Amino acid sequence: MFWFNKADGRALFVDKRREKLVADTRQGRREIVVNPDMLADFKALPFRDSSFTLVVFDPPHTFAGPNGWTAKKYGTLVKGKWRDEIRHGFAECFRVLCPLGTLIFKWHEHRVPVSAVLALTPEAPLFGQRCGATAKTHWLVFTKARTR
Repeated sequence: MFWFNKADGRALFVDKRREKLVADTRQGRREIVVNPDMLADFKALPFRDSSFTLVVFDPPHTFAGPNGWTAKKYGTLVKGKWRDEIRHGFAECFRVLCPLGTLIFKWHEHRVPVSAVLALTPEAPLFGQRCGATAKTHWLVFTKARTR
C-alpha cells in the first residue's frame, strides 16, 4: 500500500495472494488490487541466500476475522501462531539479505506492541520512526551483519 509506483522495475512485490477486493464502506465503494509480481509466503521465500541488498518486511498486524475490510486489505496473522509467523518472517528476510544489506520493517501496534515483535528476532534495529494519526505505526531500519 505504500509504494509510489507499483510497476517500478527496481522492486519485486511478493505476496501470498492475488485478488481484487471491493467493499462498500462508510467512505463509499472502495477497491484494492493485490497483484504481486510473485506469489510466495514471507515465511518461506523462494530466493537464494544473500539475494537482495534491500528488503521491506510489512507483515499483517491484525487477527481480524477474514471478512473484515482490514483483513482483506492487509491480511491476517493466526492468533495462536503469530509469534512463529513473525519469527520465521524475520529469519527469511535476513537469510535473503546480503551482508550489510538493509531491512525496512513496518509494524502497526493495532494489537501487539512493537517491543513484543522485536523480541522475536535476535537482530536489533539501528533506528526507527513512529508515524500515523495515533503514532502507532513504526518504520524500523536494520542492517545485516557483515558475516553470518
